[in-house]
Amino acid sequence: MDEREKLRKFRELDDAFATALQELDGGGASNEDAAPQEPPFEERLRALMQEYGQSSQSVATLMRTIVELGQSSRGAQ
Repeated sequence: MDEREKLRKFRELDDAFATALQELDGGGASNEDAAPQEPPFEERLRALMQEYGQSSQSVATLMRTIVELGQSSRGAQ
């Protein structure tokens, strides 16, 4: 896999996490509002996890870290 492909896949994963965080904050579109051609978030996330060989535990840890960093950066403002 070349560097461009790695970057593209990383962006997909980053977009999936951003969407998840928006949905957790209540600011994102619900699954019913999502474009019909896009698979549901959970399905996309599981596919990316499988592709990158990430366990659900490692993704959960990453999500907690992202949320905590977001909360701490809000407190610093």
